[in-house]
Amino acid sequence: MSKLVTIFGGSGFVGRYIVRHMAKEGWRVRVAVRRPNEALFVKSNGAVGQVEPVFCNIRDDQLVRDALQGADAVVNCVATFDVGGKNSFDAVQLKGAERIARIAAELNLEKMVHLSGLGADEEGQSAYAQTKAAGEAAILAHMPDAMILRPSVIFGTEDQFFNRFAGMSKFGPILPIAGAGSRFQPVYVDDVAKAAVRGILGQAPGGIYELGGPDVASLGDLMHQMLAVIQRRRLVLNLPFFAARLMALGFDSAQTLSLGLFHNGILTRDQVKQLAEDNVVSETAKGFADLGIEPTPMASVLPDYLWRYRPSGQYAEIKASAGNLRADN
Repeated sequence: MSKLVTIFGGSGFVGRYIVRHMAKEGWRVRVAVRRPNEALFVKSNGAVGQVEPVFCNIRDDQLVRDALQGADAVVNCVATFDVGGKNSFDAVQLKGAERIARIAAELNLEKMVHLSGLGADEEGQSAYAQTKAAGEAAILAHMPDAMILRPSVIFGTEDQFFNRFAGMSKFGPILPIAGAGSRFQPVYVDDVAKAAVRGILGQAPGGIYELGGPDVASLGDLMHQMLAVIQRRRLVLNLPFFAARLMALGFDSAQTLSLGLFHNGILTRDQVKQLAEDNVVSETAKGFADLGIEPTPMASVLPDYLWRYRPSGQYAEIKASAGNLRADN
């Protein structure tokens, strides 16, 4: 019988790519998610019965144990941007990650891959960075040979980075951002998935790997590159951090006062702290080169999915071609 991998959060942005690769490798894939009925699309990545979504909440020991029964390897892709509530940083990125590793060790699973984040630091300014680092430490305490991946901001068709800002650019001549000078090293989602697959298959040793693409640029420059792709002229306005903190305080307060009816998916105070720091791979870290993966440049991917934000959408190239014909005549 083929081997089985359980992927927590396997229907998410990165998880679905790992599912696709593991199915191609011939593995059976168990996709552990909170809403299996919304993850049925992952079944199409394999043969009948090869990929199966199952219900699991990583805050529950028994549910995690059930999801790991019979598995040979585990991947944890679950993360959150919620500071408080049931699915807070502490509950998901620390306790949830620790729970998966602890039970995986008890069940003698062979391999574990954990998706963390670049900038994870127990002494970091943001709670996000602190809990990411604490989660890594908890995992290594139970699964010392685990592979931990720390990607920079991830881009791809379903991303919440370029898609988010491209969508914002449709509503006015100004694109406001905070931390325009902070540097990022965007990494393609499928490259991150390939790195995870190396760990599952035992093609690379465990340890911490920092993953960044070939392009390093400030947030402001990334916005200008995105605007060039979607063919929109906008003023990229760098908000002072004090103004960004005030805005984030207002959004956070609105969520609290509305008892969660309004969810702050715009800008949180913790995100402002993250934006104040660079998000690039350190010179001494293990990375794609150690995994035998050539990272994909943004220019070869962004036009493939950001075209829908162009003023003429799918017809932009046709209009440009027609314009050239008129000019020639």
